[in-house]
Amino acid sequence: MPQSNAPEQPNLVFILPDRQRRDSMACYDNDWIQAPRLNALADESFVVEHCYVTQPVCAPARSSILSGLYPLTAGMPVNRLVMPDPIQSIAQMVPDEYRCGYVGKWHLGDEIFPQRGFGEWVGANDNWWTEYTDATTQTQLSPYHHFLMEHGVKPDTKHPGGKMVSGPQRHALPAELMMASFVGDQAADFIERSADRPFVLFASTVEPHPPFTGPYDDLYDPATMPVEETFLRHPDGAAQFNQLRAELFSRSVRDGIDLSTEDGWRRLRANYWGLVTLVDRMVGTILDALERTGVADNTVVVFTSDHGDMVGTHRMLEMRTPYEEATRVPLLMRVPWLSDKATTVPGNFSQIDFVPTLLDLLGQPVPAHVQGVSRAGVLRGEETLAGNDVFVQHNGEGDRDLTDECDSYDWPQEKVDELNRLNTLPWRSVVTADRWKLSLYQADQGELFDLNRDPLETTNLFDDPAHRQKARDLAQKIYQWQAAIRDTVRLPQA
Repeated sequence: MPQSNAPEQPNLVFILPDRQRRDSMACYDNDWIQAPRLNALADESFVVEHCYVTQPVCAPARSSILSGLYPLTAGMPVNRLVMPDPIQSIAQMVPDEYRCGYVGKWHLGDEIFPQRGFGEWVGANDNWWTEYTDATTQTQLSPYHHFLMEHGVKPDTKHPGGKMVSGPQRHALPAELMMASFVGDQAADFIERSADRPFVLFASTVEPHPPFTGPYDDLYDPATMPVEETFLRHPDGAAQFNQLRAELFSRSVRDGIDLSTEDGWRRLRANYWGLVTLVDRMVGTILDALERTGVADNTVVVFTSDHGDMVGTHRMLEMRTPYEEATRVPLLMRVPWLSDKATTVPGNFSQIDFVPTLLDLLGQPVPAHVQGVSRAGVLRGEETLAGNDVFVQHNGEGDRDLTDECDSYDWPQEKVDELNRLNTLPWRSVVTADRWKLSLYQADQGELFDLNRDPLETTNLFDDPAHRQKARDLAQKIYQWQAAIRDTVRLPQA
């Protein structure tokens, strides 16, 4: 039974995999995947129906999760940047009594070094050494690297400190040496050492991010694995950016898998689900530590992802698109003193609201500078998410070449150039409380979807005269939101 009162100083454990789709557990209609620990967590959690990212790209989304600011405000419009010094994380917003730890992938600069209020830090990524603000530290390697060396792994890729383990080499390792397993064990160790005082812990692994291969590649049968109706369906009528993405990825090879065939795409998807099962086992390691130390009843547990991945939906890979599979992610929030059973939370929730909501649940004041608002009242039953519109952005200037997602591809260079040009141009989306979505691209076809009647986003209504006024009304919402957050990107009129 839930407690009558909240603990005086609750703990927080925030579990953050990379690119995990919403449809990756039973509470989101995937009742066949092997994810017993996530399913059990959902049975004791608030299950948010629609959680949207601020931007479907790793570093921008993570900046919002940690700071409560939109990516442009946080100075993180694209990947491979260093979050500016003045930007605070949630660890800098809790009292000094809290022990704050970060384990795993960070992706906001100075990857393997303690920062932003996290006094304990266990880094796991070595390939972003060019983003270390102190050049003299670029020869240092992460604790995960040293862990692999202790287990006899011989690194295969050059690094200023000698050699490091590449992604493909890492994903060929047994399950117990994968990053998710390391992160789970390190998170459990932090919990065991911190059980006598309040703590905040973020545990972030790279899986199920590519490479789409791993120790559980044979866990799911590609031929019989369920897929959605839009699996490999070309996004006819969508923005040119999305149509070109679908064309590129269907003429490519990814992790040695030929994506010109349905068999190839199914193999890739099956491997992806195998990585999700690996994440599930990491979650179990962390939850077991909370139970073992007797602090589970005093701890908020959050499970979500920075963004999703198309993995074959609409014939696409990766994210960077307004489609639901990229922008809508799972969100479980276990708050034992509020509920001890699965409780569906209808409506829209945005990553921008994580920091204020979590501070509220920890009994801490919310700084005035954050751009989100607390939704803790929703969990307490005092409010609802009714009427909550959410906004998603993409800022591609300075982003990577999208063919980097492919091992190889059979596509003319002029189309590659056009796709990358479109990727540099920003877009903005609104998902309204009544389930309409409008996406405005700076120089591309707009997209309007009625998610009530068309949840798979197959019919673009943007140019339908019958829905012209709806597009204009939603465009005004985007313009007003831009003005409120001082987003100066110029978008076309709907």
